Amino acid sequence: MHTNELVTRKIVEAHTPVSMLWKILIGHAGTQARSKRARYRLSTGRPTRGVASVITGICLLLSFGSAANAQTDSQALSSVKKEAVMTTHANGTFEVKLNPQKPDNKEAESANLGRMSIDKQFQGDLEATSKGEMLSAITDVKGSAGYVAIELVSGTLHGRSGTFVLQHSATMTRGVAQMSVTVVPDSGTGQLVGLAGKMTIKIAEGRHFYEFDYTLPETP
Repeated sequence: MHTNELVTRKIVEAHTPVSMLWKILIGHAGTQARSKRARYRLSTGRPTRGVASVITGICLLLSFGSAANAQTDSQALSSVKKEAVMTTHANGTFEVKLNPQKPDNKEAESANLGRMSIDKQFQGDLEATSKGEMLSAITDVKGSAGYVAIELVSGTLHGRSGTFVLQHSATMTRGVAQMSVTVVPDSGTGQLVGLAGKMTIKIAEGRHFYEFDYTLPETP
């Protein structure tokens, strides 16, 4: 078996990464260049037969790898589609306690940047507690502010127990509020693995209400 064929075969059998392929290519080209015939072809600008063979092997390998990856991705996508996922709506009320924390530095304090701990109790379709942290900013313009927060929710959602993380991002522009509360991808544990969704929060007559639209695999 010729050296170039042996190298190509080893490349295919080992599924060598592209970086290693280049090392093999460079090393093989150096070996071939030590022959007079190789030096002549390099001086004329023509690639040696061995290098050309290795390049061909690389191209075939990359084509094979791309096709294999495409097939694997297609199979994975098909598997996800086959798995039953239910879309569900949950609602209820919650109580929240926000405890101000001392700013980390004087600059943050003077710029009206606040930090608070979150302590929640959910009732309704979501029976849970949560602990988290909030960072806020208040401007000199009345009704304009913003906050971000992360909270870990622990409890049961429509009877399925586990934990998940909610991420908050909200702004208020002169009294007009925009808020996004989203489940952090892949944060679900226990029977809530695979949970995804968004929550909306409403305040009426001093009470806090939540609406939670989520998806969850049917089999825990």
